[in-house]
Amino acid sequence: MSLPAPLLVGLGGALGATLRYAVGCALADADAPFPAATLAVNALGTFALGLLTFAGAGETAVLLFGTGVCGAFTTFSSFSVETVRAWESGRRGLAAGYALGTLLLAGAALVAAWLLVG
Repeated sequence: MSLPAPLLVGLGGALGATLRYAVGCALADADAPFPAATLAVNALGTFALGLLTFAGAGETAVLLFGTGVCGAFTTFSSFSVETVRAWESGRRGLAAGYALGTLLLAGAALVAAWLLVG
């Protein structure tokens, strides 16, 4: 039995959002100046999507895990808002470091997935 694409994405999205919330709770620290939870989910999501892609996952797996789980788990919008907030609050070094660090860590996660599968 094959599930329709929107249902696969929705089920994956529910799982991804739940996992995102759990990581946020586990890494929450109101006093921390650095948004570790957002960085973690974006790096982990990039790694997971890289694994799917480089392993040649089929359409069903990509819809469920790639679009659904990874799409809801990762968060570009939070990354953007956190970067702008840091910049506007005068923490420009943190903002720049966070933006660059996110890009480098996501790139490293993608390379790690490629090396693991390849």
